[in-house]
Amino acid sequence: MQSVATPSPSALTSTDADLPYGTLGSDQQSRAEQIALGAFIAIPFLAVLVAIPVAWGGWLGWTDVIIAVIMYFLTGHGVTVGFHRFFTHKSFKPNRPLKVALAVAGSMAIQGPVVRWVADHRRHHKFSDRDGDPHSPWRYGASIRGLTKGLFHSHMMWLFDTEQTPQRKYAPDLLKDKDIVRVSRQFPMWVAISLITPIVVGGLVTWSWQGAVTAFFWGSLVRVSLLHHVTWSINSICHTIGDRPFVSRDKSANVWWLAIPSMGESWHNLHHADPTCARHGVLRGQLDSSARLIWLFEKFGWVSSVRWPVKERIESKRVGAPTPDRVAA
Repeated sequence: MQSVATPSPSALTSTDADLPYGTLGSDQQSRAEQIALGAFIAIPFLAVLVAIPVAWGGWLGWTDVIIAVIMYFLTGHGVTVGFHRFFTHKSFKPNRPLKVALAVAGSMAIQGPVVRWVADHRRHHKFSDRDGDPHSPWRYGASIRGLTKGLFHSHMMWLFDTEQTPQRKYAPDLLKDKDIVRVSRQFPMWVAISLITPIVVGGLVTWSWQGAVTAFFWGSLVRVSLLHHVTWSINSICHTIGDRPFVSRDKSANVWWLAIPSMGESWHNLHHADPTCARHGVLRGQLDSSARLIWLFEKFGWVSSVRWPVKERIESKRVGAPTPDRVAA
């Protein structure tokens, strides 16, 4: 498996040690941050629980659906294309406006500041499903009880760990980028904009308070919760069950029924076999809207040096493929 390039502690220079944090906090999560995190998980989830009776009561219109879908895929691709495939794995090189736009869109998914998100994910790849992985479902063993506890931990409880991933160790490149540090430290503002935008659009389109309220319910609360849990399912479900056609050093797997809502991220086995590849769904019929969006950006001339899958490389990573030693023999 190709490893994620992160500097070792010995590789950090005195300049690296003086880098600013990419968040308003530090590598220690405060009680206030944990409370805010809990609120942003619990309140949107409660909205999902009452979504059916709310819709049944007539508080769901086409305007709400359109706003929620647009916000879901706009912010979701900010995470998958921006936070994940570019900022974490450098699968392509965007121009400056697109770089900033991806950081903003990903921040509006309300999954944490970009620098902290990237640091966590790089650490996950370095220790995937081993000691040191911040969110492995196998943390407590393979027994039913251990795996149940591990799934809950990998899905969301790891977010409350007091000890956060060191940003200076795992994301020094982002901390040297003034654009990204600025966006990362502005995270509370992007959260507010993400929640308020559906209210404003819904109110203006319907010209009513009811339109503003229902747009907030569906386009803000329900949208945020659904995107949270789909994203977290990549950490939990896609490291527990699914197909594993490619060789990786962990238990990453492909889960087909998450492909559309996860925007291609659930083709997780190939991603861990070849982390810098810009396309995760490399086999026939594997939908990957994030890769398609990168392809469009390339056509528009907004990105370059895209690391598209190479047939020979992909075939060499298949389970059962000859190893170099066997080929030589």
